[in-house]
Amino acid sequence: MDRLVFTANATIREMATARQVLVNELANVSTVGFKGSYDVALQSVKVEGLGFDTRMQAQAVARDLIRLTPGTIMATGKPTDIALAGNAVMTVQAPNGELAFTRRGDLKVNINGQLETGNGHLVLGDGGPIAIPPGLVVSINPDGSVFARDPNQPSNVPDQPVGQLGLRDASQVSLVRREDGLFKVVDQPPGSDFATGPELPTVIPQALEGSNVSAIEAMARLLDHSRSFETQMRIIKETKTLDESGSSMIRNS
Repeated sequence: MDRLVFTANATIREMATARQVLVNELANVSTVGFKGSYDVALQSVKVEGLGFDTRMQAQAVARDLIRLTPGTIMATGKPTDIALAGNAVMTVQAPNGELAFTRRGDLKVNINGQLETGNGHLVLGDGGPIAIPPGLVVSINPDGSVFARDPNQPSNVPDQPVGQLGLRDASQVSLVRREDGLFKVVDQPPGSDFATGPELPTVIPQALEGSNVSAIEAMARLLDHSRSFETQMRIIKETKTLDESGSSMIRNS
């Protein structure tokens, strides 16, 4: 009986890891540019202690590998909004100053005149943060080039280039989520860059990409987790009842 209880209890404990990933996705179902993660993987761990040496225990491991499946594209008409196309990611500065990547495209100019994402991460160009001269209107081309225009000048005056978004094609690399919600390259030190892939990274101007998490699918998976938890708890309770019945029969024999 102890083995049955051990297995049921281990199942409950290991499913908690997958449930944490799922709850995080549900919380960000409406976040701009949010990317869901692949499900947790299982690895076999040898059980130490009394018993046979061949006993192994499945253990859940969450690596939070990013799924770059595109989300819904929403046209906004705002000049600083972009949606990253395909497997493109954009370089930003993490809160600790390290290089990181994101798919979030709700850009804005902060009080210091620098381009940043909607959650406050500085956008990095080829030479660092992209500075916008005061009083100029920003526009972004599909290739990621950033232009600024003086609204008081005639319309026939060409826009002035002020920077280039740091775009990378991530089709040939695996990305993992950092603690701050940004992306980094798997099995590489934090702040590491990577060579762009064979596809030309581009953006869709004046549009935003929604989350690629399906709320209906996530809720269905969460219900499945709940049903599994209830099943394992019933197994533990039934095991206790069988154990008590067996003990009673032995005492009465």
